[in-house]
Amino acid sequence: MTAAVKPILEAHGLVKRYGRVTAIDHAEFELYPGEILAVIGDNGAGKSSLIKALTGALIPDAGEILLDGKPIQFRSPMEAREAGIETVYQQLALSPALSIADNLFLGREKVKPGILGSVFRMLDRKAMQAEARAKLSELGLLTIQNINQAVETLSGGQRQGVAVARAAAFGSRIVFLDEPTAALGVKESRRVLELMLDVKRRGMPIVLISHNMPHVFEVADRIHIHRLGKRIAVIDPRQYSMSDAVAIMTGAMPPPGMQVAA
Repeated sequence: MTAAVKPILEAHGLVKRYGRVTAIDHAEFELYPGEILAVIGDNGAGKSSLIKALTGALIPDAGEILLDGKPIQFRSPMEAREAGIETVYQQLALSPALSIADNLFLGREKVKPGILGSVFRMLDRKAMQAEARAKLSELGLLTIQNINQAVETLSGGQRQGVAVARAAAFGSRIVFLDEPTAALGVKESRRVLELMLDVKRRGMPIVLISHNMPHVFEVADRIHIHRLGKRIAVIDPRQYSMSDAVAIMTGAMPPPGMQVAA
């Protein structure tokens, strides 16, 4: 990224300790407009804690987070959501018994205009269904015919699609995706990757947390490598191989710019 382009989301010197255990150790982070940034790291590297701090699920002990260059402190995921940051967790957080439309608007239900909505809190199901259908069509999820079918009747890829669609529909700034293809087959993983690229084309930056190196190298513009609680490198996937990324991540290869001690 050029110096003229400023990060949409950045963090400096983030620290989070649990007693003697340091989960985040003066970590740095930058996400630029319109990019897919992959965050990779071995188990226990602290990348999940970093993502939780950036999305309001965890409050850091020190450091600062800036959104559009302005300091911000998220006290909950709801506050991050209100700021336009949506997160799709590996567990999806969908309600299987509810319909696709109901899941898309879960926690954001539309009420009917007038006294029916303001006093009796009656839901405007027709409006929610119409908007849900429009959002799914916009993202190319035309394989879902009935917007009122229960989520439990969908395939894994379709469920992931609904979760990504919900994030893309309501995230106005950033979408975080935590291991979005971990439990999916080849065909369904392909659709989710295409969905991510669709969201990117619409101008929404994405943070992808994944262990799947082929997927990371296929869609990411930059790769943030996390180790021992901090970012140790940011690499361009066009200039480094998957083997290089794994070697840097595990400590077998020094990060770019660092000299090996004699």
